[in-house]
Amino acid sequence: MTNIEPETRSLDRLLRPRSVAILGASDKPGALGNQVLANLERHGFTGDIFLINPKRDEIAGRACLRSVADLPEGVDAAVLAIPGGAVLNSVRALAARGVGAAVIFSAGFAEGGEEGMAAQRDVARIADETGMIIEGPNCLGMTNYVHGIPLTFVETPPILLDGRPGVGIVSQSGAMAVVLGTTLMAKHLGISISVSTGNEAASGVEDYVEYLLDDPDTRAIAMIVEQFRKPARFLALAARARAIGKPIVLLHPGRSSAARESAATHTGAMAGDYQVMRTKVERAGVILVDSLEELGDVIDIAIRCGPVPTGGTAVLTESGAFKALTLDLCETLNLPLPAPSAETEAALRATMPDFIPVSNPMDLTAQALVDPDLYRRTMQPLLADPAFGSIVLGIIQTDEATARLKFEPIIAAVEALKPEKPVIFAGLDDGAPVPAAYLAGLRALGVPYFPSPDRAFRALARIAATNARDYTAAEDAPAAATLPHGGVIAEYRAKALLAPLGIPFPKGDFAATPDEAKAIAARIGYPVVIKAQAQALSHKSDAGGVILNLADDAALADGWARLYANVRAHAPDVALDGVLVEAMGARGVELIVGARNDPDWGPVILAGFGGVQAEILQDVRLLPPDLTRDAIIAELRALKSGALLDGWRGSPALDVGAVADIVTAIGRLLRGSPAIREIDLNPVVVYPQGQGAVALDALILAGDA
Repeated sequence: MTNIEPETRSLDRLLRPRSVAILGASDKPGALGNQVLANLERHGFTGDIFLINPKRDEIAGRACLRSVADLPEGVDAAVLAIPGGAVLNSVRALAARGVGAAVIFSAGFAEGGEEGMAAQRDVARIADETGMIIEGPNCLGMTNYVHGIPLTFVETPPILLDGRPGVGIVSQSGAMAVVLGTTLMAKHLGISISVSTGNEAASGVEDYVEYLLDDPDTRAIAMIVEQFRKPARFLALAARARAIGKPIVLLHPGRSSAARESAATHTGAMAGDYQVMRTKVERAGVILVDSLEELGDVIDIAIRCGPVPTGGTAVLTESGAFKALTLDLCETLNLPLPAPSAETEAALRATMPDFIPVSNPMDLTAQALVDPDLYRRTMQPLLADPAFGSIVLGIIQTDEATARLKFEPIIAAVEALKPEKPVIFAGLDDGAPVPAAYLAGLRALGVPYFPSPDRAFRALARIAATNARDYTAAEDAPAAATLPHGGVIAEYRAKALLAPLGIPFPKGDFAATPDEAKAIAARIGYPVVIKAQAQALSHKSDAGGVILNLADDAALADGWARLYANVRAHAPDVALDGVLVEAMGARGVELIVGARNDPDWGPVILAGFGGVQAEILQDVRLLPPDLTRDAIIAELRALKSGALLDGWRGSPALDVGAVADIVTAIGRLLRGSPAIREIDLNPVVVYPQGQGAVALDALILAGDA
């Protein structure tokens, strides 16, 4: 039988079923099958419902079938509210009846050991052979809020999307899908479809993202993912989402080693390197957040406000102290707060009392309590200023009487101005009693409401940074390399591969004998350094395999003998190919440039300061391999010690462009040579502007042929 790839299957039979079977139907309150039926009835599902329970003839006034074999052919979806041990045979029986999709609640599969993993593989095989869509196992099901179809045992309120812009929820964790859905509903945001994918035996987050990208009722996608099983496919989908203006907001646990171990036991996932994932998904345009709260907040702005225009943020508030706090926080968040233009400043000055200084943030004091139109008059010129892409109103709410004096003129101002830029309301006093009607009035006008300004600024900074990112790809063609063998490639061979790409190394050459070494030294000039060369000796210094500052032929001969003796004592089984002879270079600032071809996510490049900064301070950045030269320079300057590159306290500015050229060359090689697993240039010595940079050492690790 021909396998049917998940990408080619239609998810409609799962997400928009016209008929549903419930295996494990029950009239016992709290039972999973009972909860599924109650949800369908609560949502007014109009399709056929088939209940299956071998011990009952009817449940809740509905006829009950004894087995899957009694189902009519071609039921769209089945919900398996049964013990895990009965799942595999039930899936086989459902496939035989032509059922299009199955939702498996049961746990104990891939996350439960080898026996569970084997059962999950069998479920996947049936899906591959028949084209059945399998959601789960170990999931909470799905809810379609557009058509009122809840295939879940979690009590689900019948809140239809009803024409509102919808959020699609895709979560491997069922519990977190429910939590996020509750959060979004509390914000009065509409949900189109919510799916928990669980262990992803035969359908994964990538399948549901693809479906939601084509779904006209979904404006944004919120994701909670512990592991992407098909990273390349997800990155392609994310790039498409950015192109069509449908934001993807992602919460991805796994920054800590403990979280990665937890993911493995939770969903049967083996979480990958978080920083590599972050580099890749952000390059594709995904908005990556750090908490559930932030996920809901970013979605709130994305849905109500649409794309945040480029430019900074203007802040109107009513407290001088909060103005200072805002400056501190926004600097930390890299959220620009530009000064108003001269024209805007003049317009503001003309409309405000003299005792209010024009600035950003701007403290309106309590003046709006006696002059409520002040909100409108100050917002109008700020909205017209191209320096600002959004306005945040940091308002003191206090009590219901004060709220009335402020919310009503603010709502009226937004109604009158009809802003095309986001206006965001942030209450300074979380917990103040604000009548629900005012919140509804703001939200109806596309104004998100936040109970704290910190949350508003953090969410806005995430979106603004994503929109401001340069997604231009380098036009340089990938460079393919022919590798001599798999495993570690000795330094002299690695440099021979890298030098033609334009990566600068010290003058020198490989010598197999002392006489060859002397000839090389005569050609390049003393003093020289000699370095032991062998595939099995990647850490030469540890073995005494590096001898520095050899000043003449006699010193070179002595150094050669000492080097071979050191290596024999340290690693007697290692046979050296010979020695690399190179000119001693001038001192400079040490950087490190490395690269890795991640088996899941593909190539990334590491660049940063070497020595202590790399090992202790970890002053490095991971970069995509296709950045433009200007983007690479910007990333290097964003290092913690980046100020050193442009000169610091009298030291000269360094040749950052030369380092960027090295990074560009490594990127070309990684993109064109998938057999390369790692490249390490350490140190890369960078000299003052115009004097270039030199990679002193080079290591390449290649995959086995």
